Amino acid sequence: MRFHSPQKLKTIADLIGSKFVGPEDFEVLGSNEIHMVKPGEIVFVNHPKYYDKALNSAATIILIDKEVECPEGKALLVSDDPFRDFNKINTHFTRIYNFTEELHDAEIGEGTRIHPSAIIGNNVKIGKNTLIFPNVVIGDRTEIGDNVIIQSNTVLGGDAFYYRKLNGNFDRLISVGKVVIENNVEIGNGCTIDRGVTDSTIIGEGSVLDNQIQIGHDTIIGKKCLIASQVGIAGCCVIGDEVTLWGQVGIASGNKIEGGSVLLGKTGVNRDLEKGTYIGMFAEDFKTYLKKEVKLRNLK
Repeated sequence: MRFHSPQKLKTIADLIGSKFVGPEDFEVLGSNEIHMVKPGEIVFVNHPKYYDKALNSAATIILIDKEVECPEGKALLVSDDPFRDFNKINTHFTRIYNFTEELHDAEIGEGTRIHPSAIIGNNVKIGKNTLIFPNVVIGDRTEIGDNVIIQSNTVLGGDAFYYRKLNGNFDRLISVGKVVIENNVEIGNGCTIDRGVTDSTIIGEGSVLDNQIQIGHDTIIGKKCLIASQVGIAGCCVIGDEVTLWGQVGIASGNKIEGGSVLLGKTGVNRDLEKGTYIGMFAEDFKTYLKKEVKLRNLK
């Protein structure tokens, strides 16, 4: 998430009541979570296991629960609860409406048709000649391109499934990101596409989604992908262009699928995959799988 205007390190420290390490006027451009963070942005870390990853990431400002040696050219915000304060920063710069207020500020292109039962949030942009079916819900900050079809009961821009355990309960990381649907995308009935935590969940141009598909926060789907029913893709995945995912494929968080790949029905993915055709619980190369099956059947 980029702030509307650059902020100073001391301003952010005062906002959350934290110590800081670095010049008072150190520039802060926004915030992001670890998988998506860019130079100029804040990332948070609250466990020693991930200190090195955060400190060596692209982040320029690290919101951390212990004062450590600050990498050259970076700054620290030292907090007793980085998770809490990350939420505080994000909600200070992005107002959360959750359909409690209607600003009627949607930008809707010429030729677009929206069924009266559809619900449109705030800061929404919809392009030209797009068709929105009954009972679609479009959450705040969603951007939809031209010539898009979104069928009934689909939800764009639900909150990310991102929690920590705190005092025996689950505490949510508040989602302030976007969903971006590019031009010529078709989305079937009953799909759910979560907004980014602090960045964007993106469905690439020309991709087609069947019914009942779940796509997690900050995941990027490439151009001209074909995704069949009941596919589940966790957060922060990157799916290349022209990938085909057949029914009930499941992809764990943070994995990448190279463009042109085909994942056959019920394939499970727990690692990055190079271009190829895959099958099975642990995404086995399809030709290797067939050879193995032949050998097993020829055993006497």
